[in-house]
Amino acid sequence: MPSSIPVRLFTILLILCLAFPGGVSPGGLTGVSSDTGRLHAEEAGQTKQHQNRLANESSPYLLLHAHNPVDWYPWGPEALAKAKKENKLIFLSVGYSSCYWCHVMERKVFSDPEIAAYMNEHFVNVKIDREERPDLDQLYMTALSVYHQAIGAPQAGGWPLSMFLTPDTKPLLGGTYFPPTPEGGLIAFPDLAKRIATAWRDDQQRAQKQADGLTEILQRALRDKPALNPVAVDQQLIDGVRKAVAEEFDPEYGGFGFDAGNAKQPKFPTPSKLALLQYQAAKHNDSEAAEMLKTTLDHMAAGGIWDHLGGGFHRYSTDRYWHVPHFEKMLYDNAQLAEIYIDAYQRTDSKEYREIAEQIFAFVTREMTGKEGGFYSALDAETEAVEGKSYLWTPKEVTNSLSARQAKLFNRAYGLDGKPDLEGEHVLRAAVGIDELAREFKSTPEDVTRQLALARETLLAVRAKREAPLTDDKVMADWNGLMIAAFAKGGAALGHPEYIQAAEKAARFVLDTMRDQQGRLLHSYRNGKAKFRAYADDYAFLAHGLLALYQATGDEAWLKEARRLTDLQLELFWDPRFGGCFFTAHDHEELLARSKQIYDSARPSGNSVTIRNLIRLAAFTGEPGYREQAREALENFAPQIKQAPLGTAHLAVAAAEFIDQPKFDVQQRAKDDGSATLTSQPVIRLVSARQNSSPREQKKKKKKPEVVKGKAYLSFDKLPAGKKCQVLVVVQIDDKWHINANPAGDDYAIATEFTLKSKNEAKLGKVYYPKGKKMKVPGSDKPLPVYTKRAVLRSTIEVPASAAGKKEELELNIRYQACDDRRCLRPMTLKLKVPIAVAGKGETVKPINDKLFRPKKKDEDGKSKTRN
Repeated sequence: MPSSIPVRLFTILLILCLAFPGGVSPGGLTGVSSDTGRLHAEEAGQTKQHQNRLANESSPYLLLHAHNPVDWYPWGPEALAKAKKENKLIFLSVGYSSCYWCHVMERKVFSDPEIAAYMNEHFVNVKIDREERPDLDQLYMTALSVYHQAIGAPQAGGWPLSMFLTPDTKPLLGGTYFPPTPEGGLIAFPDLAKRIATAWRDDQQRAQKQADGLTEILQRALRDKPALNPVAVDQQLIDGVRKAVAEEFDPEYGGFGFDAGNAKQPKFPTPSKLALLQYQAAKHNDSEAAEMLKTTLDHMAAGGIWDHLGGGFHRYSTDRYWHVPHFEKMLYDNAQLAEIYIDAYQRTDSKEYREIAEQIFAFVTREMTGKEGGFYSALDAETEAVEGKSYLWTPKEVTNSLSARQAKLFNRAYGLDGKPDLEGEHVLRAAVGIDELAREFKSTPEDVTRQLALARETLLAVRAKREAPLTDDKVMADWNGLMIAAFAKGGAALGHPEYIQAAEKAARFVLDTMRDQQGRLLHSYRNGKAKFRAYADDYAFLAHGLLALYQATGDEAWLKEARRLTDLQLELFWDPRFGGCFFTAHDHEELLARSKQIYDSARPSGNSVTIRNLIRLAAFTGEPGYREQAREALENFAPQIKQAPLGTAHLAVAAAEFIDQPKFDVQQRAKDDGSATLTSQPVIRLVSARQNSSPREQKKKKKKPEVVKGKAYLSFDKLPAGKKCQVLVVVQIDDKWHINANPAGDDYAIATEFTLKSKNEAKLGKVYYPKGKKMKVPGSDKPLPVYTKRAVLRSTIEVPASAAGKKEELELNIRYQACDDRRCLRPMTLKLKVPIAVAGKGETVKPINDKLFRPKKKDEDGKSKTRN
């Protein structure tokens, strides 16, 4: 973020600086589902018959708003076209199903018919589930931060994210939660909406100028820039991050970022920082890191952030002591914390850490796993509109459920004999230790432990009769990858084969169900439908899970899938200029800016996980190209690690692994116990298209000849509207190389593939691939079909009638992987652009290239001869 912003750009709307949220903490959380949304609509005097466009969505969060009187649109062409056509501002509301303040705003603001009527008249109202569209969430959350800095407001962020955009989607101003009437220093949403609508009506040119200026700063903030002073990727860099983490450590209660003068400041688990401490303790015998980790893990496990009856961690603590949480449970939190506790158990042999991990897995299996094997996203925090109601207890409820002695023991053990936490009710926490309880109750520690276990089992059964928190049953590819890794590691480390089976089932579900016809991952799945092209995090986190499965089982299939996913990720997201992966693919919807995820959030940054995957793939396969790309990315991100160490803890873990991991020329295999060993089995080596050199080194080298070239030919001089045109691509392959045929003859080999992109929605028909030549390929047990020297791919292009008279630019894409007898390059895409006009209605098209497209001759037996 730039340190100085020209505030003069924002003069017109500075009168609206009351808009910033003066008291909403980031992610003030809980949530609802579609059923609750219908209930709220009925409470507001609506009927189930009233619905808006969100009724056609699958997201529980969007369905929550499907019966609002607000005329909501999902983000998409319809909403954006309407804003431009009617010259209306866009009101963008971003949230998620387990967000408490999202719930409150839905109930108090968006369910109000009078407020909704004004919104419908003056704005195009767009609702986004941030878990489905993290690209948009990141973009406009950064815009909010830039806006706050511009007006000198506190840097508060969180959800719901409420942004007003110009018709061309540029940010104008925003905040988080706004109440229906003035409250706690916050401007009322109706007042804010009226001021903004008036400003747009009366001085649109000036408002647009503000949005243009804000967008320029936003784009500058997100742009990847080369470092003027490169930073070395060395132990000193990692030590700097570790020092920064230690400086914000709470020595009394554990955790990070606390304010000694404000015990009510929220405290998050921050798994990425814990992972760095764990790495330092395990690999470098860092006793201070080990102590910080122990203090944090012990206090979290004893606190109310841990569900002492059902297992699993809540989202975060509202206080320094880990006592009172926000009660939602997120899949990604529990996945990461399970791995942390497993690693801590392996290092310390602590029975308590093992039990925490096992209880997390029991909870996820019981409450967050679908019948098909995928893991659900989240559990809500509230029931019956009461935060944490499902989890709260009174001493009387405990006494009515247990024997007198057992109830007294339980109430003492879990703090129910003290002051209530929330309106006369208690959050369970381990208030008194086992040994002290044994002395007080004149018993043995073993008997106390057994009695408390029986009491917890009984009370869990009682709790199960209460109304349960609602479940967001979306299956997310990235979050599932994290939990797959946790289950795989847990199965190997704790001796639970059923955990590995759960991981494998989830992995198969995602790989089999959440991919498109081209084999690309899809981000989200619900109600039998997968949607949204995946982001870099989806590929990285899922590959992380598959590599953990490979380490746990030794099954080469998981390594192959991880490698396939990573290769595709590098093709779709890799930045060839500076290294690292963009968050969105090269062919993603064009937004105001394109960013790389470098900083950790509640989850590790996607690039940090990608780098760790590349390091592992280099070790497991012996292919140096992966390690080289890890190096490129780390060198690119090293200045950010040095500048913002607290936000880059997981990148520091990746850097540490890079430094500590020797450069293997052999494969690393997985033992049955989940550890790794080295063998000298032959492998196929991978070389990046940059020949393992940095951009600076490339400039010094003479340009090498292209391995694969291509030419495209069409059968007409113009595309015939409403009809078909034949297309032929001749692929020329360097004499020393070959590319895989289609079909490739092996699940692991990447087949050559011909696809089409069209501005006017022309479609590619069936592709006819030539038969490949069988060749013995290193690393394969059987000969595989390949193309050498020349291959001709044929198809037809179906031109829509609506394209008549328009200009077209066809992009013919040939995806291939080139290999010689020693190595394989990473998968590449040959792009052939063909600018061509579409014939007008009734216009005759002229045949061309007739020698290439004349009908096939038949031999004496009447069979068609193949021309290749």
